[in-house]
Amino acid sequence: MDTAWNEIVGHEWAVRLLREAIARGRVGHAYLFTGPRHVGKTALAIRFAQALNCEVEAADRRPCGQCRSCRLIAAGRHPDVRVVEPEESSRGHLTLKIEQIRDLQQGLSLAAYEARWKIALLTEFDSATAGAANAFLKTLEEPPNGVALLLTASEADAVLPTISSRCRVIALRPLPTGHIASALEARWQVPVAQAHLLAHLADGRLGWALQALEDKSLLTSRGEHLDRLQEALYGSRVERFELADKLARKPEELPGILRTWLSWWRDLALLAWSGTDGAEVGAISNVDAEDDMVSLSRRWERASILRALQQTDRALWQLEHNANTRLALENLLLVYPRRGV
Repeated sequence: MDTAWNEIVGHEWAVRLLREAIARGRVGHAYLFTGPRHVGKTALAIRFAQALNCEVEAADRRPCGQCRSCRLIAAGRHPDVRVVEPEESSRGHLTLKIEQIRDLQQGLSLAAYEARWKIALLTEFDSATAGAANAFLKTLEEPPNGVALLLTASEADAVLPTISSRCRVIALRPLPTGHIASALEARWQVPVAQAHLLAHLADGRLGWALQALEDKSLLTSRGEHLDRLQEALYGSRVERFELADKLARKPEELPGILRTWLSWWRDLALLAWSGTDGAEVGAISNVDAEDDMVSLSRRWERASILRALQQTDRALWQLEHNANTRLALENLLLVYPRRGV
């Protein structure tokens, strides 16, 4: 039966579980949607919120996507559906603060204005401070009647056990690359070659592919990040120190740069351990750099590739935990093997 659920690509088991909960009148008071960023957690939670408050009488036809309630929720303007997002710092760190939780609690204490359910959607709850998480726990322990609490996080272990244990956990997994490519071609009419590249770069996250499709700067930035990586690989020790200094002056860009580099080194490691030229190409993300990476995977020792991969991951972790930016970058670039000129 056609409903707005059909707009969700993949995650069929999760859709089925949520639909059955509504149909049987067994909706829980709290749900935790987990999975990588852009995998579809928030989209699924919003669709669930629509289904809970859809104005269509028949439960198996909800959400219709067309009624006033469905349209307001989709637009983020429904008076009984509150979305709380973490705030971003100058270094790109996300934080859900206790003030945001207290403000939400005040709103939840009031009766619903017009809907069946009063809904709170808290995105990236793993960014909550200890104070915010503990304050929210009180709401989970004694939820107001007619309130549904929807949380998203990277994984259940990333939030307090006392919180995840009080939620029904919906653990979403990355989608197959072919599934994403097919969806891009069929639903969004993306040309085959572009769909192929986006699907591989998305790493199982349809949301990222759609964002890159709409925002061309994402692929432009990726190209710039890879250019800087090549600059480092060709550079001398002095040139690498200079690059570390230059990158350290823009700390807000570093998480994106290092994640791009991490993806490149991961692909190179896959090829290095595949044993044959391109044997694992279906598993790599940077398919447009395949030929160059196959060549490097033959030339460089596996140990050097592995060290570079591990150090990139370590540097990303260090920067997320407020390490000295320039020192972390210098240590990283000195580990990288050098390309011939």
